[in-house]
Parts: sequence; C-alpha cells; structure tokens
Amino acid sequence: MTSPEPRFDPVALAEAEAIRTRAAAEADAARIKAEGEAKAAELLAAEQAEELRISNERKRMRLEKDQVDHKAHVEKKEAEAAESRSKKEKTDKAAAEKEAAEAKREAEERRTELWWKWGARGIYAVGLIIAAPVQFMHFWDRERPFLIAAPALLEGLALVLAFGAAWAVAHRRDVAPYRVGIMLGAVIAAGINLYGGLYDERIGFNAGLIGAIASLGGPIVLMAYEHGIAQKVDGIPSWRERRAAEKAAKEKAEAEAEAAAAKEAAQKAADAEKQAAQVRAQEEQERRDADRRDGHPEVWAVAEAMRSARGSQYVTEQIWAEAWYRKTGSKLVGVTAEIEAESRAAQARMQNVTSTPIIGEFSLIESQKGPRPKRSPDAPDGRRNNGGTPPPRRPGQTAPYVEGAKRQARLEQTTEKDQT
Repeated sequence: MTSPEPRFDPVALAEAEAIRTRAAAEADAARIKAEGEAKAAELLAAEQAEELRISNERKRMRLEKDQVDHKAHVEKKEAEAAESRSKKEKTDKAAAEKEAAEAKREAEERRTELWWKWGARGIYAVGLIIAAPVQFMHFWDRERPFLIAAPALLEGLALVLAFGAAWAVAHRRDVAPYRVGIMLGAVIAAGINLYGGLYDERIGFNAGLIGAIASLGGPIVLMAYEHGIAQKVDGIPSWRERRAAEKAAKEKAEAEAEAAAAKEAAQKAADAEKQAAQVRAQEEQERRDADRRDGHPEVWAVAEAMRSARGSQYVTEQIWAEAWYRKTGSKLVGVTAEIEAESRAAQARMQNVTSTPIIGEFSLIESQKGPRPKRSPDAPDGRRNNGGTPPPRRPGQTAPYVEGAKRQARLEQTTEKDQT
C-alpha cells in the first residue's frame, strides 16, 4: 500500500513565509540598528574628537594669552622698576648735588667768616700797635710816671667793650650799649692822638693823625664784624636777602593780581552769558505765551488761572498740559476732540479699504483655490491601469476656495440681488 502524498498546507506555508519575512525584517532591523548605532558611535566619536580638539585649541589659545599677558606684565613691572630706579637715581643725585652745594656753601661761609674774624682782629691789633706808642709819648711825664698806664686805659676800654659786645651777641643780649661805649672810647683815644700830633713836637702831625685813624679804624672794623655776627645769630636778613624777598613778594603779588583779574574776567564773561541766556529764555517765553494766548484763548484762560493759583511766574509746560487736559479732555497737548474723531475715521476707512475685496474688472485674483494637498510619493497612479483616464474624484480631494474668493463671491451675489 502506497503512502499518501503530503497535502499542500497554505496556512503553514503562509506562516512559514511570515516567519521568514519576520526574521528577515528583524535581521534587517538589527542590521540597520547596528549600522545606526555604529554610525551614531562614529558620529559621537567624531563630535567628541572635535570637542576635544576645540577644547585643546581653546586651552592652547588661553595658555598663549596667559603667556602674552604674563610677558606684558613682567615687561610692565620691569619698566616700572627701571623708571623707579631712574627716578630714585635722579632724586639721589639731586639730593647729593644739593648736599654738596650746601656743604660747599657752608665751607665757604666758614672760610669767609674765619678770614673776616681774624682780619678784623688783625686790623684792631695793627691799630693798637700804631696808636699805643703815640699815646705813650703823649702821656710820658717823669714827675707823674703813673700816667704811662693811660694809653692802656684808653685803648683797653674799646677792646674790653668789643669783648662785651661779642658776649652780648653770643648770649643774645642787646649790643647797642657796648657799641656806644666802643665808639666813645675810640673817639677819645683818637682825639688825644690828634691833639698830641698837633701840639707835641716829639710826636708830629703825621704820627698824631695816623694814631687817630688807628684808634678809630680798629674798633670800627671789629664792631662791624660783631654787627654781622649779631644779625646772623638773630636771623636778621641781609640787604640782598631783603631785596630777593621783596622781589619774590612782588612777583607773587603780580601773579595773584593776574589770576584775580583772569578770574574776574571769566566771572564777568559767565555773568554776561548767563544774562544773555536769561534774556533769550525770557524772549522765548514771551513768544510762547503770545502764541498760546492767540491760538487757544480758552485753554490759555484756564492755564492763567492755574498759574495764578499756584503762584508761578510763567505758564510752565506742566501747567499748560494740565490746562489742555482740563479744557479738551485730551492728555496729548495739541489734540482736540475733532482732531481725534477725524483721525479715528481715517483709520477706520483705511482698515475697510485694506480688508474689503475689490469689486469690478480688477476683482480677479491669481488663484481662487487654496494649495493642493501633497501627494505621497509611494501612492499608486490610478491612470496606469484604465487607459489613461483620470480616476474619479472623491469628496475632500478638491482644493478648497480661499477665503478671499469666498468673500468676493458673496459680495458679487449680494450686488446682483440688489441690482435686480
């Protein structure tokens, strides 16, 4: 007995085909997913590499900027240090030069003072050497030998008073009495020497005259020296210092006078400009008031009342704006109810013109239909299997009319009904 032939099972075949199709689809999906993941990973890696490159580039640029900034900072600090050293060197050099000049001046002062001191004493000593013998010869008397001490008394009187004057200068005391005493003693000694030269043949006129000069010259020179020392100790300025101080004071007074004159001139110019500005403001206020009073008398009356009530000198812009609002009801100065009505009417007309369709021969528009719905690229073409005849239209396939065309159609229908 022969075995029966297997029967064809379309269901199993369909299931197997479905399984194969599903497996192929799953494999394709897995492959596409893997490719997508690989591509995404590749893109991610590329993006990360690009981000890393950009980050490294930014770090490099930041590092270069920091290096440049640091270099500039170091150069600036070095320049400041060099400038500071240069200034310090200049200051030290100026201080050293000033100190050297001061030391040189002090040394010169000491040298000249020393020469002056010993010169004055030397002249006094020379005068004493000349005047003393003349007086000894004049006072010598065998019967009265004690008169031999008279020259010591006369010449010593001026010398001791000169020492007293030096003491007064050192102790900051009044030296006038000592100077008077020195001159009295010197005059007495000089008079005696001159008298002896005139009436004593042993002395002679020349010796008496030179003795008188010596008696006066030595104390005078020594007194002049002590006078200069006293002025220096007391801080009394010399004639040259007084002259320099007077010159500096005069220059300072002239500079102050020039500055005061310049300041006064600037103040006068500012006052003149301020006055001119006030005049211009007054003229502008008068023009504005006259214009408002002539152009808007009713509003001006309200503004004047408000100005008078508030005690203001002029009708200010705030008062005028409030008066305009109180009289016209408009917060915008210059706008009245009539102007506002005309403006709104013009706006309404413009709105109607821009939104209403055109009637007449210019009422046609480029397209009365809206845009067609986009056709899917995978949709089958219905004309391929019916001999090229277009397929029948279905509801919803025709593009709708645009809103403007609808309004135009309604308007034309309304117009035709009104005409009939």
